[in-house]
Amino acid sequence: MSYRNGTYIAFDGQGTTDPTQSDLKYLGLLRSWDKNKSFDFHYIDSHKKTAAVMDSSLRETLENRLMERMRNSKNMLLILSGKTNYNRGLLNFEIQKAVDLYGLPLIIAYTDSHSVLKYDDYRNRWPKALVERISDGSANAIHIPFKEKAIIESLNRFSVHSTGKDILNGPDNVFSKETYNYWGYSFW
Repeated sequence: MSYRNGTYIAFDGQGTTDPTQSDLKYLGLLRSWDKNKSFDFHYIDSHKKTAAVMDSSLRETLENRLMERMRNSKNMLLILSGKTNYNRGLLNFEIQKAVDLYGLPLIIAYTDSHSVLKYDDYRNRWPKALVERISDGSANAIHIPFKEKAIIESLNRFSVHSTGKDILNGPDNVFSKETYNYWGYSFW
């Protein structure tokens, strides 16, 4: 069995290979934060732990490679934007496998939100597999804005290796208003 130390990042590609037209740009932003020494942001990218696959690869080949990456992951950062589709591409497959097969805690980051204390306001951007797993309680998730401090705190705290207060129980976890204020995020 492999050591599960990576973060699996999932997002809707919006049916295009142009990163400026899809949520792929947020993966690029995370990688630039990781490389920039002025940011206190570091993570192990599960997508860089296996060989790349091409968009033209057979779906079965692509799914097998994605599952290999999830198998080596400790958590999933799920990026949701106003363009996230309910039922397009591989995102539903990724969520279903992450929760049902690999038991990955979900760190759900909303790109165009400020406060997620009322994450229900963002249900309209949830993919089908996420709706199902939140509704039935099988997903262990925290809902956060796509902000550096919130993401890094979540990646560091919530994983398949978590113990004690860092275990996500249930699908509806959020950080407190006081925590966001401490980080300097004033959403209210």
